[in-house]
Amino acid sequence: MGGQEMIEVIATAESMVQAKELLAAGVDTLYIGEEEYGLRLPYSFSRTEQKQLIESAHAKGKKVNIAVNGIMHPDKMKKIPEYLDFLAEVQPDNIVVGDTGVIFLLQNYDLSYIYDAETLVTNARQINFWHKKGAVGAVLAREVPFEEMKTLKQHVEVPTEVLVYGATCIHQSKRPLLNNYFNYTKQTEETTKDRGLFISEPKKAETHYSIYEDQHGTHIFADNDVNLINEVEELAQTGYQTWKLDGLFTPGEQFVEVAKAFVLAKQALEAGTWDEKTQVKAQQSIQKNHPVARGMDTGFYHLDPNAIK
Repeated sequence: MGGQEMIEVIATAESMVQAKELLAAGVDTLYIGEEEYGLRLPYSFSRTEQKQLIESAHAKGKKVNIAVNGIMHPDKMKKIPEYLDFLAEVQPDNIVVGDTGVIFLLQNYDLSYIYDAETLVTNARQINFWHKKGAVGAVLAREVPFEEMKTLKQHVEVPTEVLVYGATCIHQSKRPLLNNYFNYTKQTEETTKDRGLFISEPKKAETHYSIYEDQHGTHIFADNDVNLINEVEELAQTGYQTWKLDGLFTPGEQFVEVAKAFVLAKQALEAGTWDEKTQVKAQQSIQKNHPVARGMDTGFYHLDPNAIK
């Protein structure tokens, strides 16, 4: 891959300890934040922790991206300037934003941002539009198959992040759907992620869509988590060199081991030593550390674009 830009491995973190282990494992960028403003994070870091992680990452020549990608309803919009003031002071490398109101406020701050509107980011025109409005990168929707990614890459002007491992959210509602259901059925139940709740489609007992609630509402996830370890070479060759690992449902040391497999892939690809043997080894390590109760597949990657509704 001589002369090309380096691959960037971005990973979520669920604790200060894990964050430091991920950096030690070779992850380039930590993706963290607090629940108030960031969507579907494994952990809500305090302001002190965010500041400390930014400092310790920068001391190691690594980066920190802060998730500010929630949809900010009026009550949150009132509070957000105070958070942006804090971020401008601690200087993360990027903030990840989807709400146009927040992007508007960013005109007053020295903060660089990556555009992330979840399922909406599906074409080059849109990414380039936000680039003109100051975005230094974009997060590609999980629903874009590789055939379309190839075309898109020829037209985008900024690095575009791809989910290479982890859970895919397929539905978010601002409503507390679980609480509403439990109230309706007169049950008192926990609705947080730790409960491990899932729903199934009628007449399809084998479907297990993980579901939980937080202050952004209700989040429902695809049956299987994404694993593109066998596709990373093709991604890198096409110019997709910003790889995101999401550890929402993969805890502790297991997620660090998964990250190591992708870091190994990055290093091997950059050194020109990525071969079938290395690939099989990486795949086995991911398989071994992936939560037993969760399936894995390649998501939308290999689908025919015409087959997607």
